[in-house]
Amino acid sequence: MNSDNIMDESHIVTAFDRDLETIQAQIMKMGGLVEESILKAAQSLNDRDEEAAEKVRKGDKAIDALENQINEAAAQLIALRSPAASDLRVVLSVMKISGNLERIGDYAKNMAKRTGVLVQMAPINDSHAAIRRMAREVQLMLKDALDAYIQRDPDLARDVIARDEEVDQMYNALFREFLTFMMEDPRNITACMHLHFIAKNTERMGDHVTAIAEQVVYLVEGALPEDGRPKGDKTSLDAELGEV
Repeated sequence: MNSDNIMDESHIVTAFDRDLETIQAQIMKMGGLVEESILKAAQSLNDRDEEAAEKVRKGDKAIDALENQINEAAAQLIALRSPAASDLRVVLSVMKISGNLERIGDYAKNMAKRTGVLVQMAPINDSHAAIRRMAREVQLMLKDALDAYIQRDPDLARDVIARDEEVDQMYNALFREFLTFMMEDPRNITACMHLHFIAKNTERMGDHVTAIAEQVVYLVEGALPEDGRPKGDKTSLDAELGEV
């Protein structure tokens, strides 16, 4: 290989690394916005604060815009740089992570939407605080999943995957609690249904965080985790109620 070819290859590698670094910075920015959205949505529900909930709803536009920017940049990177297999794996992982972050942001937005309805109703026991604790756990999982991505740490990623079971257990406890309140007093049904959807959406956030952690394992080891963790969500009503 002559010196000109070596210089060209070096230039391409450097350009790829630079472009990838820019995209990864966008991923971390998007992750930070999603973490903030989770916490603020749960806090607005706990505080019965419609104004704060509305800010969460409006803030979702920035998350969606970042996902679009990341996908466009990743597609352009593939087209222009023709990355090798290992580099391509990184780019594809970035796109999947951004998609999961966008869905988590949607669930936080949906929590904020329902807060506007719930503030018009009497609170149901301490369910708002319980949902906030559940959302806090999901946010911490997301923080660790993103740290695992930056550090290329599959052990931390597997720890995040394992912790999703705790979120499922928190959801199951809330589900049983809501059923009890609805059976005890039919006037609680509407509020409990809204709270159930919020709890279910929070549980689904945990699933998407798990998917991000799985992408970290794939990125580092070249394969997704072999043994999928059995879901701790044992409720049967979800299939009938669906998701929002």
